[in-house]
Amino acid sequence: MAQPSALTGRVAGALAVPEVLDRLRTTHGGLSSAEAARRRAVVGPNALRTHHAQAFLVLVRQLRSPLLLLLAVTAVASFFVGERTDAVIIGAILFASVGLGFVNEFRAERAAEALHDQMRHHTLVIRDGASVSVDVVDLVPGDVVILRLGAVVPADLRLLAADDLECSESVLTGEGLPVTKTVEPVSAESGLAELTSCAWMGTVVAAGVGRGVVVATGGRTEFGRIAVGLGQRQPETEFQRGLRRFSMLLVKVAAVLTVGIFAVNLALHRPILDALLFSLAIAVGISPQLLPAVVSTSLASGSRLLARRKVLVKRLVCIEDLGDIEILFTDKTGTLTEGRIEFMRALAPDGAQVQLLGMVCCDIPDGNPLDAALWSAPGAPVAEARRYTKAGVLPFDHDRRLVSVLTDQGLLITKGAPEAVLSRCAAVPPEALDQLQHEFEAGHRVIAVATRDGVPELGPDAERGLSLQGFLVFSDPPKTTARAALGELARLGIAVKVITGDNPAVAARVCADLGLPAGDVLTGPDLDALDDEHLDEVVARTTIFARVDPEQKARIVRAQRHAGLDVAFLGDGVNDALALHAADVGIAVDSGADVAKDAADVVLLEKDLQVLADGVSQGRRVFANTVKYVLMGTSSNFGNMFSAAGASAFLSFLPMLPSQILLNNLLYDSSQLAIPTDTVDAEQLARPSRWDIGLIRRFMLVFGPISSLFDFATFFVMLQLFHAGPALFRTGWFVESLATQTLVLFVIRTRRSPFTRSRPSVPLLLAALTVVAVGALLPATPLAGDLGFTALPGGFFLTLLAMVIAYLALVELGKRRFFRATAPAPTSRPHPPGHRIHRRAARFSTTP
Repeated sequence: MAQPSALTGRVAGALAVPEVLDRLRTTHGGLSSAEAARRRAVVGPNALRTHHAQAFLVLVRQLRSPLLLLLAVTAVASFFVGERTDAVIIGAILFASVGLGFVNEFRAERAAEALHDQMRHHTLVIRDGASVSVDVVDLVPGDVVILRLGAVVPADLRLLAADDLECSESVLTGEGLPVTKTVEPVSAESGLAELTSCAWMGTVVAAGVGRGVVVATGGRTEFGRIAVGLGQRQPETEFQRGLRRFSMLLVKVAAVLTVGIFAVNLALHRPILDALLFSLAIAVGISPQLLPAVVSTSLASGSRLLARRKVLVKRLVCIEDLGDIEILFTDKTGTLTEGRIEFMRALAPDGAQVQLLGMVCCDIPDGNPLDAALWSAPGAPVAEARRYTKAGVLPFDHDRRLVSVLTDQGLLITKGAPEAVLSRCAAVPPEALDQLQHEFEAGHRVIAVATRDGVPELGPDAERGLSLQGFLVFSDPPKTTARAALGELARLGIAVKVITGDNPAVAARVCADLGLPAGDVLTGPDLDALDDEHLDEVVARTTIFARVDPEQKARIVRAQRHAGLDVAFLGDGVNDALALHAADVGIAVDSGADVAKDAADVVLLEKDLQVLADGVSQGRRVFANTVKYVLMGTSSNFGNMFSAAGASAFLSFLPMLPSQILLNNLLYDSSQLAIPTDTVDAEQLARPSRWDIGLIRRFMLVFGPISSLFDFATFFVMLQLFHAGPALFRTGWFVESLATQTLVLFVIRTRRSPFTRSRPSVPLLLAALTVVAVGALLPATPLAGDLGFTALPGGFFLTLLAMVIAYLALVELGKRRFFRATAPAPTSRPHPPGHRIHRRAARFSTTP
């Protein structure tokens, strides 16, 4: 086949269908598999961004830290002025920080790549003359795509056929209303919203069906050009914003201490180079250099744990977002119920006839679970249903909640939600309403079937004056694991609310069977009657929202977020996409609609609330362990640096060499790398936590000086009892400083009594004790001379033991008073402007 001419959607939209097919060298019957493979090799995959772990880019991200730049400059300066030991130690810190961060992030990237490979988007394409399902990345110009309700348009298409086809194009044009599509050419000068003969990548089929030929893929599409132009930078999450604010706090503290210490040393007429290196060591020492490694280790381990539990987190930092959830809105089918729809019976004088009509009134036999249950029911009249010839179809949409089929005999068959069908019937027997209410109260799903004879063609008024034929009753029992999962979510402080398109009585019965307090019940019409101000009040006390459409779902979510709560939404259908966008954390299911997966932050490979509860716990565990490191690191480092600043003002020599300060920090931080393995107290998992920079600052200012008290006690002991010179003084303070700031970890890591009511993990215990032992033994090794150390007298270790015990006891007492006086962090927060806008942009920039 000849090479097709290059086309864009704008050009193709102005051309007649035969000319478009000719220029693309294709037909209404699509391409052959061989030709599609040849074209894919030429044009590449139909993707805006593929998720590949690239070692070089991961390494570059590790090197962007200003702190690392400071370390590198200090190392180079130390090397060229002859301070080779300082240069080696700084180099080791650089290697540890960059290396550990690189290993963890690259491993996490590889895990994410493997998980993304499990999540595929498929579309129906005509290949070799037959419709087949292919991965969207394999689409090429010339492919003929079949569009159905709920599908995300996988590429820029020139429409070949449109049957009541409407597409929601808000992602491109900002227009909220769907656009009606036709096959007629339009002017090439028309705006994007007026090019009705085309369907654009990333838009959603809101109604009807159609077919289109692919004219552009990947970055050559209209959506692709926008996404590529915006770049691929991911938006900042609340967790990252907290880390950034914390880093700015450290920068300010370090700047004040560094400038002050440098000025003091110059005033004491010490060598400028020594004073500069000492000041830089102070700046480095107060900063937790391995914080990125600790965070990435926590997130990576959380990602691996969730992966084993069938949860795909699109970005690692979204793990912490899971921990913030306070309200979970979830659908009912497949989440609270088994999702195993079974046809029970038909309520009508002639039940077999109603079942037959219901089977005829569908797009395809397995178009949805209800139709599949009808066709697979024992004794279903399959052969008779297939003898009917359809003259037209009005497809199901979420506004009408109906589907209608016109047979070649002029019989219109309408099937759908009972309220929607009954409102279009000429008359409804009272006993039918009683039967319907009885089935709802029993928790069964019910579909109404009605007919109308003598309909010449389908149109807006065809579904009027119907005759009710009966009801089809289906069962969907509560899920056996849902009760335990709801209990676990309640223990985590998460309120679960149900949003469903089903009948309110059915939803209430399912919730009652699972032990979920029903609270108030709100329906779609009730919502429409409320303004936003009153809706906020009503939503807070409502548990079940029934018979709601997609926009109403999103409005409910926005109302709850307006109250300052972190909201998650779990859904898997096209009608859930708006609510997924509106939530703080959108959660979809891998078996769900493509548009739902694109809109979500988290994708479940198995639809189970227990998996969500595990994810929430893991997110809170990551945050809790990160804050442990922050609190311990800042308070201990601030205390040590404050002590160094004070000592340098009255000693005739530097209290610790720059290389010794850096070595102390390296050993201490190395022990903290085991923090991600630590256990977390149940009360820390019981509710969401937030970054509280004020609390961190207060903690640093309270516990840092306590550390300094024992540093000054060490100075007194070294000068008055041991009459220490510079080398002995520095060695004694090095060992004491490392021991106290490492062992205080066991007190600060929990608000409970350490060791008795909250035990650390074994790796953390071993890491801390090993570092203390290394620090104590280092002055007795051959390396001592090069590091500026000397052997310590035996009496020093007895004094050290007494000081450590006293220090830990005082910190424990201070900890209890501090947390009693500190009000708990608020469990809600107002969201920054544009919070979700940026996240929407990120979602739509993923692979289609």
